[in-house]
Amino acid sequence: MLDRLNSMLLKLSMAALVITALVLTYSVVSRYFFKLPTDWQDEAAVFMLVGVTFFCTGYVQSYRGHIGIEALSSLLPPKLNAVRLFVVDLVSCLFCAFFAWKSWTLLHEAWVDGQTTSSTFAPPLWIPYGMMSLGMTILTLQILIQVLTHITNKPAGQRSAP
Repeated sequence: MLDRLNSMLLKLSMAALVITALVLTYSVVSRYFFKLPTDWQDEAAVFMLVGVTFFCTGYVQSYRGHIGIEALSSLLPPKLNAVRLFVVDLVSCLFCAFFAWKSWTLLHEAWVDGQTTSSTFAPPLWIPYGMMSLGMTILTLQILIQVLTHITNKPAGQRSAP
């Protein structure tokens, strides 16, 4: 189920990235050629990029594609390297769980208080906080699956990148 959710969010993020490029291109063209200022494009682009960034984290983690320092992996014996991976996954899971919890509190505050950005466009801040909260929660679940895989000693079934 998590794989399907990650794949759906990846496709949504790809579309958002294309839309972001189109919005920014429109902004440049309208200002340069037609002298028409736009006050919404920067925030719309930033909001979409926040979504792209956080929605793809679980997908990337499912392939262990995040940047990591692997200098020790080739030096350590396989059993000790497995312990190192478990500790890194456990600490990462705890950090991401904390980050997700704080993101949900930010989302709640933005929703309850009706917070918006300070621009004239003034979109509600619950939009980026919601994407951040959902993305970090999915990332936490993805890492939790990896931690539980270590604990149960079942093969991780690590996927290879497409």
